[in-house]
Amino acid sequence: MSVTSDDRIDVAIVGAGIAGLACARDLVAAGLRVVVLEKSRGVGGRCATRRLMGQPVDIGLTYYHGDDPSLLAALAAVPATVVPGWPLHITGAGSPCHPAAFRPGQRRIAFAEGVNVFPKHLARDLDITLGARVSRVHALPGRVELAVEDGPSVVARDVVLTLPAPQAQAILPQEHGLSLRAVHNLLEHVTTHPCITLVLGFPASGPAPDFDIHYPEHSPALKLVAHDSSKRVDPTYRVLVVQARAEWSRIALEDPPETWRAALIEETARVVGPWVREPAWTEVQRWRYAKVDLATEVAAPMLFGLPGGGRLGLASEAFTLEAGVQGAYRAGRGLARRLLEDHAPRG
Repeated sequence: MSVTSDDRIDVAIVGAGIAGLACARDLVAAGLRVVVLEKSRGVGGRCATRRLMGQPVDIGLTYYHGDDPSLLAALAAVPATVVPGWPLHITGAGSPCHPAAFRPGQRRIAFAEGVNVFPKHLARDLDITLGARVSRVHALPGRVELAVEDGPSVVARDVVLTLPAPQAQAILPQEHGLSLRAVHNLLEHVTTHPCITLVLGFPASGPAPDFDIHYPEHSPALKLVAHDSSKRVDPTYRVLVVQARAEWSRIALEDPPETWRAALIEETARVVGPWVREPAWTEVQRWRYAKVDLATEVAAPMLFGLPGGGRLGLASEAFTLEAGVQGAYRAGRGLARRLLEDHAPRG
């Protein structure tokens, strides 16, 4: 679909991650006209699956977890092959990315087709434009305008940003109105952490790890090693996905990918076994804004009035008291409720 400048749009949402998609679905269900703008070629953000050598590989999020009935129902509605309880075989005493995943009452779910099937399911029937990079937010009388690189601007009654805090700050105007100063101050408070990810592919006939996920306890570089192919049906390759620690990733973030690759292969070989040094193929991924620092999360999604009368909403996993997909899903739906409280659909 192409970007539209139709001024009858009720809400324009920037970002097609879980928060943006959940918010959009609830607003559309209530009768509002909503457009979603996403700078990437696909939806989902870190809920990312890439086909490598013909096989799906989860290169960001490794599995879903939660105890929210609405999230679990949405996951259950995805037309895909569920791998319940994954990861079932866990080794290592290191801390998981989200320790809540292993608390009583939490359900863990993976999909054989890859984690991206969930955001794709949420995106169905929504008006989403991919490859639409928003460069600036402008407050107009009673409305908000989004400037889009290489495309027409989008004008809407309200705008919702579900981007990582640094990216949201970069597109907001610098006027000194009280509301905008508050938004900038709030976003300045949120801290994000990077993650460098390495994918290693081996012949399926080679050594088999004794884990679904390994959490190294004493590695200075590795946060986790996921046996990604243990989620797949008849995989062609044995695949490991290695996620680096935030501290290591921050130091190495601007280094050449070959530097990441060599260092992470060597450290994974030390932790998992020497056979790791001889992959058939590899892939690297840099996530500049992979995770929100738990100490800097905001309690709830936020809604601000802009000069001229439009409104600006903020929703992501940064705007919730819990991390991960469940937090993002709740934040998106929570902001939709706030917008709908006094935002009747057009006739």
